Amino acid sequence: MPVLNEAAFLRRTVPAMQSQTFDAKIELLFIDGQSTDGSRELLQEMRRGDPRIRVIDNPERQTAKALNLGLEASRGEYIVRMDAHTFYPPMYIQSGVERLRRGGVAWVCGAQVAVGEGPWSRRVALALNNPLGTGTSRRFGRGSEKVETDLDTGVFTGVWKRSTLEEHGGWDEGWPVNQDSELAARILDAGGRIVSIPDLDAEYVPRNNPKALARQYLRYGYYRAKTTRRHPSSMRYGHLFPPSLVATGLAALVAPKALARPARAGVLVYALAAVAFSARAAGDAPTSDKLALPAVFVTMHAAWGLGFLGGILRFAVRAPKRTTSRGGCTGAAGATPGPFVPG
Repeated sequence: MPVLNEAAFLRRTVPAMQSQTFDAKIELLFIDGQSTDGSRELLQEMRRGDPRIRVIDNPERQTAKALNLGLEASRGEYIVRMDAHTFYPPMYIQSGVERLRRGGVAWVCGAQVAVGEGPWSRRVALALNNPLGTGTSRRFGRGSEKVETDLDTGVFTGVWKRSTLEEHGGWDEGWPVNQDSELAARILDAGGRIVSIPDLDAEYVPRNNPKALARQYLRYGYYRAKTTRRHPSSMRYGHLFPPSLVATGLAALVAPKALARPARAGVLVYALAAVAFSARAAGDAPTSDKLALPAVFVTMHAAWGLGFLGGILRFAVRAPKRTTSRGGCTGAAGATPGPFVPG
């Protein structure tokens, strides 16, 4: 688990890790990026009561680097990635390893079930549990997938054989975010299968701040463009929607009349769709959440689209090179599973 200033969540997520049911020994590795909120001290305190816990330094404070440091320090046959903002079910490790043991897959994961805590976190969770927020992505669970599902782009943490990660060089440290998605593109390009199973569905707590949400999705779009440049096969038609929306909005503002009129019509259609999907998604939610939900959709789509366009400009000239990590591993990341969200 990469950690950076997550003290507020660690008091709940660590016990969830400790309570995992598994038929063999496990070790719990926390790679701390020099937290300043007491996270490290909290982990050291927990370590005194549980010798399975190990705390590893990550002075570069970068997630892909943290994952590679964890891989390098780990001693097990299987590797599990967990995130500090997520609550994993007790059988997460056991179910993932059992599926790997049956063979035929390189990566086992589950759906990301958004559960809000706080006003904006609730609103983002509503958006992520709605098709307008996630497109056709199968990464996000809405209670409809009850069987094993093959994923063709985008993933949410998961379980691997150690040998699989070593074969593919770990995570590419040129991707500060979305590391698993770039790794997924490499595994899929090599012919590996990635599957999502219901037993691995986990509850994820979204950002509780609109500015943080915008920054998050700006980076998602930016690194989706980088991944597309390196792995063209990972591109999906849905990924074009957010940048197309941004381009349409700009055309509505500055284009000549002949182009501005249809562009304004397109913006109007999107606005009506956002309102309609918000009304449907909000259900029994507080009125304040219903009124704010269209703004959440706009923030997610516009930030992702702007990030993608910026990434296209940045990475269009040449494909990004692999970034080698210490110990011979390389990191990964950068794709988003659907048109509007991360991977």
